[in-house]
Amino acid sequence: MIDRNDKSAILQCSEPAPAARMFGWSMVAALAAFLANNVLTVAFGLPGPAAVLTGGGGLAWLQAALCAVGVSVAVFYVLRTPRRALRRDADRLHRFNMYLVRACFWTVLLVGIADAAIALARVEGFFAGLLNEETVRELGRSRWVGWHVHIPLAVVGAIVALFSRAPGFDWLALLIVVAELAIVITRFVFSYEQALMGDLVRYWYAALFLFASAYTLFDEGHVRVDVLYSGFGRTVRGYVNAFGAILLGMTTCWVIIAIGFDGRQSIINSPVANFEITQTGGVGMFVKYHMALFLAVFAITMLIQFVSYYFEAVADYRDDPGHRDHEPAAH
Repeated sequence: MIDRNDKSAILQCSEPAPAARMFGWSMVAALAAFLANNVLTVAFGLPGPAAVLTGGGGLAWLQAALCAVGVSVAVFYVLRTPRRALRRDADRLHRFNMYLVRACFWTVLLVGIADAAIALARVEGFFAGLLNEETVRELGRSRWVGWHVHIPLAVVGAIVALFSRAPGFDWLALLIVVAELAIVITRFVFSYEQALMGDLVRYWYAALFLFASAYTLFDEGHVRVDVLYSGFGRTVRGYVNAFGAILLGMTTCWVIIAIGFDGRQSIINSPVANFEITQTGGVGMFVKYHMALFLAVFAITMLIQFVSYYFEAVADYRDDPGHRDHEPAAH
């Protein structure tokens, strides 16, 4: 059994597996190119790579070329490192993915606290006399709060994640319990409640379940409906897991990404671009657009983790050293 916290324990080189590695890294490169093109299309008004089919012009071809360049870089990397072990690639992807998850965790923690405090001060009028009228008015606009509060805190969260190694799910779960307890106490003891209190609980709940999914996949914590799997040997399990990662895991993630980022008015792009808020308006938190983005974080981190899982599964099928032992949870 291998210890993932000890990099030296992971096999550095193995027999070449060019086809599996090219497929996996091309999947990651295609994801990066897709997300980059989405930003170019939504934020800067470029036509998108699909516009080459309808005469979109040079910019559309430039975006299409970005996809081709991304895949070419992935193929070049595999050819330059022909004997790189599949488990080493899997570990590299997993560690990068866990950084993304940690950065998102710290972001929702900081934004949740800051936005709830701003919402409470806005509702109770605490800003009056402390800030000038223009600043108070800006604090009531989601776009201003997004640019001047949420985005800087997201940068801070990404920096903190560089030095933190724990995913932080336990702490987030504890904060949810504290937030729920605060609602109970203020409602039934003091007969006081604000919309922002429910917004905060929903915000953290959504982050907990969607951000933790990739780590749960790595730790084999998802429910597996076990009919035949427990009776398979390691190589057969590797074969099943590899094809399952492609046909069920990666396909599902790509469907979510394709629908969620399908143009400027899609279910993810539109709320984020407009800093969408709930119907409670100025009496609640300005984080509804974050919750649309949570779906993207879920699909992106799960796709990367499925590629890592695929590399591990192919290594198991080849019976490469360094297998991680997990007892499947049969249900």
